[in-house]
Amino acid sequence: MNPEEIKNLFDRRLGRYQAAIALEPVDRMPIACGSNYFAEVYSGNDHQTTVYNQEKWLEAEKIFIRDFPEVDVLRDNRIYAPLFDVVNCRTYRMPGRDLEANTWFQFVEKENMKADEYDLLIENPTAFMLERYLPRVLGDFAEPGSHRAQVALLKGGMAFAQMGQVMRNRGLTLEKECGMPQPTAGFFLAPFDVIADAFRGLNGVVMDMFRKPDKLRAACDALVDEMVNMALVTADPLKRYPIFVPTHKPMFLSPSQFEEFYWPSFKKTILTLLDAGHNVRAYLEGDWSKHWHHIKELPKGRVVCDIDDQADILKALDDIGGHQCLAGGVLSSMLILEKPKAVKERVKLLCEAAGKDKHLLINGGCNIPHDTKAENYRAMLDAICEFGIYDPSLKPMPKTPPKPVNDVGPRMLTSWEERVDEWGGIRGEESLIRQPWELFEKLAYVWIWSWVS
Repeated sequence: MNPEEIKNLFDRRLGRYQAAIALEPVDRMPIACGSNYFAEVYSGNDHQTTVYNQEKWLEAEKIFIRDFPEVDVLRDNRIYAPLFDVVNCRTYRMPGRDLEANTWFQFVEKENMKADEYDLLIENPTAFMLERYLPRVLGDFAEPGSHRAQVALLKGGMAFAQMGQVMRNRGLTLEKECGMPQPTAGFFLAPFDVIADAFRGLNGVVMDMFRKPDKLRAACDALVDEMVNMALVTADPLKRYPIFVPTHKPMFLSPSQFEEFYWPSFKKTILTLLDAGHNVRAYLEGDWSKHWHHIKELPKGRVVCDIDDQADILKALDDIGGHQCLAGGVLSSMLILEKPKAVKERVKLLCEAAGKDKHLLINGGCNIPHDTKAENYRAMLDAICEFGIYDPSLKPMPKTPPKPVNDVGPRMLTSWEERVDEWGGIRGEESLIRQPWELFEKLAYVWIWSWVS
């Protein structure tokens, strides 16, 4: 294809995806399922190659797009292992390093914050990160101020910048050479999940709900601005793609616990991002059925909700379909173990249940398993293209993003005003100095918070 044809293909795919998110008419159901490393495995990579070799990773995705051109958006890889290696990060176990080369990476959840440290977290979250959290989870920072810690800080910053360049190059290459958009750009966590995943662990946070409920709620509130900042700095500046958020702990919470501890700060974070003109794609991991009625409290057509295997997608369509675009419906076990005929029948059922009014993106439970049978994935795509056709005359095009209601500025450790005061003023054109200075300041701030994910 020539550049104009590739641009038209990109616009058609992105327009279809954006229209579905906004609950607007589409020509056919978008194919917007996250590959979750299935694309790389299908193309011949083991897991170690995928997380360590960005050239092989990109080559694998090009092969996948060539063989499955019906796909409208392709999830990007979120793990760049060298970044974790250079600082001796203890929160992940990597394939080929800690695990066998063809084993998926693993997150190590443990107590990285003591129960009596809530006040420090609430009073100054970033000071807590620098003084307590990072020395505990980054092995080379265990002795702050040591030569090893100082060098690790340099390496960590350089690796973070390189990872950003890898991701930008990946996105631009797939856009310009393959006409392929991304399903998401940017990342954040629900404030409760930051505490439960990274700081206290599930055991610790469960005890805190009973022993320190006021402190836990206050800590969640204190983390809202940090998560908003991380999301906005890492998001697509053109606002073409929703910001990604996985949700990890609601499946363990009762409705009353969810409403008291999880939802208020999570809702506030999402609403702030929506007011800034972004959409959100939320992985509702586990069984969210006792909680998902709260999704109706969010503006209509702004949040894609991925429904996991443990929940009933048909019930989700009845309960919140038509208020937000949903994704899911094909069980992971079916993609891994069943035959193509069963997959096709499942897709037909889902297309009939959703119709054209309850917008659905047929997917596995939050992702396509990496050990999916290729013939089952092909059967799913073929069935979507057969049963998910609505109005071929429609040609949805990319949208102009909404104007932000609130302009949220980036968070920084040192404000520009403080720096100017330290210099004793600016003698020349201030903007020429301020713009690059604030860019590096906000990137350094995000680097600090990136380690909770």
